[in-house]
Amino acid sequence: MSEGPLPAPLAPGSTIGILGGGQLGRMTALAAARLGYRCHVFSPVAGEPATLVAAESTIAAYDDAEALGRFARAVDVVTFEFENVPAAALDHLAAIVPCRPGIRALSVCQDRLQEKAFLERAGVPVAAWAAVHSPADLPAALAKVGLPAVLKTTRLGYDGRGQAVVRTAEEAKAAMARLSPHPLIAEAFVPFAAEISAVAARAVDGSTATYDAVENRHAHHILDLSFAPARLPEEAALLARRHAAAVAEALELVGVLAVEFFLLPDGTLLGNEIAPRPHNSGHWTIDACGASQFDQHARAVAGLPLASTERHGDAVMRNLVGPEGMARWPGLAGAPGVFTHLYGKAEARPGRKMGHATRVLPLGGLRTAGEDDLLKGL
Repeated sequence: MSEGPLPAPLAPGSTIGILGGGQLGRMTALAAARLGYRCHVFSPVAGEPATLVAAESTIAAYDDAEALGRFARAVDVVTFEFENVPAAALDHLAAIVPCRPGIRALSVCQDRLQEKAFLERAGVPVAAWAAVHSPADLPAALAKVGLPAVLKTTRLGYDGRGQAVVRTAEEAKAAMARLSPHPLIAEAFVPFAAEISAVAARAVDGSTATYDAVENRHAHHILDLSFAPARLPEEAALLARRHAAAVAEALELVGVLAVEFFLLPDGTLLGNEIAPRPHNSGHWTIDACGASQFDQHARAVAGLPLASTERHGDAVMRNLVGPEGMARWPGLAGAPGVFTHLYGKAEARPGRKMGHATRVLPLGGLRTAGEDDLLKGL
């Protein structure tokens, strides 16, 4: 952070601008409202989850300079709820209004090549990787990372999109032709024991706060379950939190981020991806902590001090995805110890995140309850 006095926190009644209309923006807006702030959402699509709870909305394309200018002049600070916002839009806004996080966090996390190099510079070990700009680069890249490998687009991939596991050079050539845009990144295939993530918040004054690391399970490349805290050795759990805080510090982030890790059978953690905003695997914090990841994001963006990340219970969070997830909702809505959150999406399409449900248990409950009991009815 630069030298000099820190900006004063936003006064109650100020307006936080949110780029993106999805569920992360919705939950951030709800948290900001509890702190006394208004939210103004900028989204290309009307009726998105965040627009349904915001005080104001601007519906326009991200390259609409006139709409961006009106939006910037109507808010006191800007944040974003997903990292695929065009960098040019944030640049345009930053000339008019403070943006938290800033362009650096966005640009690093929009490009997997930059992201991997950044993690290494921040002291987070990663699996072997190589840039693949053209088919001519494939042999050297595969020689470096080995087979099997994972080929990914460097931009715009999420929930398993834009990637392929390849086991032979021929499969790699076919995937190279199929995946776009180029360049791609080749990554070593990691035979992990578990997928772990940790959420960190960083305030304007540079202070950080981290939540307990969680264990994540995926179905069809979409997060299905998160167990908080992760059932792993204490040293690895603490290291995940330290790595997340180190990444937030290295990015000079103001807001919340999540770092996803692979846990190897020997207890080693390898950094996988950074999300420079609240994260699906942190939704459990709404019901199992005094201050959720969304509370922390709103606090940081508004210039307020961070709150405690202490848990008052263990938790299991399940995403409600598509028609099958929504079919669970009536039973979950009345289940003891289960808290449901729907995102206001009109159509339950396959693969679409419609909401989530969190079961809160007494502290230590994850280690004493059987998994069948933890997931019963969830």
